[in-house]
Amino acid sequence: MSPVRLHLFAYQVGFGDCFLLRFVYPDDSQRHVLIDFGTVGMPKGMSKSAQILKIANDIKARCGGKLQALVATHRHADHISGFTPGKDGQGPGDIIRALEPDVVLQPWTEQPDLPEKATAPLARAHAQALDGMNQLAENLTERLKTQPKGLSPEQTRRLGFLGENNIKNKAAVNNLIDMGSRPGARAAYAHYGTDDPLAGVLPGVTTLVLGPPTVEQSAEVRRQAKDDPQYWLRQPELLFGQRVSRGASTSPFPEAPYSPGGKLPRRARWIAQRVRESRGTQWMSIVTALDKAMNNTSLILLFEIGEKKLLFPGDAQIENWRYALSQPGVAERLGSVDLYKVGHHGSRNATPKNLWDDFHKKGNADKPGRLTSVLSTLPEQYGSKDEAGNTEVPRRTLLEALAKDSHLHDTERLAPDQLYDEVIIDL
Repeated sequence: MSPVRLHLFAYQVGFGDCFLLRFVYPDDSQRHVLIDFGTVGMPKGMSKSAQILKIANDIKARCGGKLQALVATHRHADHISGFTPGKDGQGPGDIIRALEPDVVLQPWTEQPDLPEKATAPLARAHAQALDGMNQLAENLTERLKTQPKGLSPEQTRRLGFLGENNIKNKAAVNNLIDMGSRPGARAAYAHYGTDDPLAGVLPGVTTLVLGPPTVEQSAEVRRQAKDDPQYWLRQPELLFGQRVSRGASTSPFPEAPYSPGGKLPRRARWIAQRVRESRGTQWMSIVTALDKAMNNTSLILLFEIGEKKLLFPGDAQIENWRYALSQPGVAERLGSVDLYKVGHHGSRNATPKNLWDDFHKKGNADKPGRLTSVLSTLPEQYGSKDEAGNTEVPRRTLLEALAKDSHLHDTERLAPDQLYDEVIIDL
C-alpha cells in the first residue's frame, strides 16, 4: 500500500530547519517523519525558547504522539538544537523523545562507535576532525565574550553566529543517541548508497541516500579526513595562543580611545595594530571553513513514491553534491523531482547550478505539474552581500529563480503568529 497524499509542515524556526512529513494512505492511516528541528536565530520580537517549545507541542499533536522516523541531517545547531532536553524534563527534546521514533537516521559521521573495517582508521580520523572543529567553535564563542580588540561589530556578530552554530550541541546529540537506542527503536547511520534506512516504517515509500559519501567513496573526503585532525586541533593555538600585552595607559587623555603599545617599541606599534585588525578576517576564514566542512556531512535524501520524487538535501554544499551528481543515473533521476527542499537556507553553493538547470519540472506559473520548492530561512544572519562573491543567505538571485520557476513556500514570508506553512502534494 502506497501513500496517496503528502502534507508537509514547514515550521517557522527562523534561521533553521524543521519539517514534519505526513504520509496519508488510502485507508486514512498516517505515517510521520520529522526532518531536523533547530534554530540559531528567530525573527525580531520572537522568543527562541517559547517558539521551539510551541513547535515541539504542535509536532506532538499533529503526529498523534508517535513518530515513525526522525532524521537529523547533520550536527549544526540550526538543525538539531530543538532536540535539546530541558533541565526540568519539559524541554522540546523531552517532548520529541516521548514520540518514540522507530528509526533515528543520521549521517555516518555521527555513529558513536565506527565499525572496525579497513577504512576505520580514516573514518575515525574524520570523526576526530569534526570533534576538533566543534571544540574550536566552543573556544571561539567563549573568546568572543572577552570582547577582543580589533573586531568590528559586524565581525563579532558573524563570528558569534558561526561559533554558536558549530558547537557540538552535546545535549541534543546525546538525546538523539538515546532515542535511537531505546528498546524497539533502530539507529541508522547512512552514507551514499546505504540501503533504504526507512524500510519497514514507510510502506510504499523508497528512501534513497545520495549523501554524504564515506572516506572510501570520495577522494576529497579521504584527504580531508587525513589532514583535518592535525589542522583543526592546531587552530586553538592560532586563535587563542597569542595575546598582546596590555600595558597601563600613560596617556594624558585617559578617557580618549588609544591603542596600548605594551612592551613593543614605538616603531612596531603601527603594524601591531594592523595585525590585531586582521585577526577578525583570519578567524572568519577559519570558522567559515569549519562551517563548510560540517555542512558537507549532511544527509541528502530522495523520497520516491510511485512517479513522485521529494528531495531533502539538508545543508549539503558543492563538495557533497559533486560526488552524488557524478554517479551514474543520479542527475537524470533528480531531473524529475516534484518537491525540492532548498539547501542550506538558500545559500548560493547548496543548490548547484547544474542540479537546478536539470529540474525539468520548473517553469512558469501555468506549467502543469510545476516544481514545488520549500525554503526555511531568515535573512541577515549568515554571510554578507557586501563581500566579494556576495555570500548572503538567502541568495537573492536564487530566490528570484525559485519564485519565477517554482511554487515557492518560504518561511520568511510567514506572519509572526503563523507557526508553519502547510504544503500538500498529491501522490
